[in-house]
Amino acid sequence: MRFDVFNGDADGICALHQLRLAAPAESTLVTGTKRDIALLARVDAAAGDEVTVLDVSLDRNRPALERLLARGARVRWFDHHYPGSIPSHPLLEAHIETAPDVCTSILVDRHLGGRHRAWAVVAAFGDNLADAAESLAAPLGLDGPRLERLRALGESMNYNAYGETEADLIVPPAELYRLLRPYADPLEFAAREPAAARLDEGRRADLAAAAAVPAYRASKHSTVYVLPDAPWARRVIGAFANRLANADATRAQAVAVPNSRGGFTVSVRAPRDARHSADALCRAYPTGGGREGAAGIDHLPPDELDEFAARLEAMYV
Repeated sequence: MRFDVFNGDADGICALHQLRLAAPAESTLVTGTKRDIALLARVDAAAGDEVTVLDVSLDRNRPALERLLARGARVRWFDHHYPGSIPSHPLLEAHIETAPDVCTSILVDRHLGGRHRAWAVVAAFGDNLADAAESLAAPLGLDGPRLERLRALGESMNYNAYGETEADLIVPPAELYRLLRPYADPLEFAAREPAAARLDEGRRADLAAAAAVPAYRASKHSTVYVLPDAPWARRVIGAFANRLANADATRAQAVAVPNSRGGFTVSVRAPRDARHSADALCRAYPTGGGREGAAGIDHLPPDELDEFAARLEAMYV
């Protein structure tokens, strides 16, 4: 059997799509919302099975990985999040790099020699790596309008992954992947698939709603926003954090949204002028993780919000 395990955001979906365009194969899909990271525990693989893991942290899936390797499953892993210690095992093929200007789809693009690069451009835009996306796109000869369509698609696909459950999302990630499977060209997908327009319209409307919310706490080096308890706020948390980071390169940004556990889900962006330590800050909390420039906390107790805001400010003084 074959299992494809992937984060439900633009990077995870585009990474898998590149691989399957290059090597078509049927598989069992295992995915979820952006925050649904411990995906490997859902995989029941054994000797002779193949598991491909894309854009989820090895560190957060270590016990499940060790179980699968012990059972004889072959595992191939592409990711750019903090991995902790990477096991040395003959059945594990790891392509993991945590540089702040790399995403999983860029690693897949390198692995494939650029065979389906336009989808890596979409993913990089979705992960708010605009400089990397434009560098990747340069050899493709895209004019300005086509490049902007790839940017909008990546940002919309990424926006769609945020939510506490799939009920918050406009299109469930597995369904979105199935919709784009027939398209080798992301521009054709954006032009012909109605779901692409639905995502773009939803993202723009939710960003407008978020922009009307005043900052919860603002200081010289950071800003924290708290959005209301609503599906649109849970969807827009990442896109809004990216917009804030792009609008002010000197400040760290955090966006918090109430969750069903009585606390907050938090998205964090390091300043673009000092893109580091976001993951270290978030890993100080039990449900935190991410990468140097962008990270998050799945559950922050409400009485820790002000302390978190102070630590965010201190991190970038």
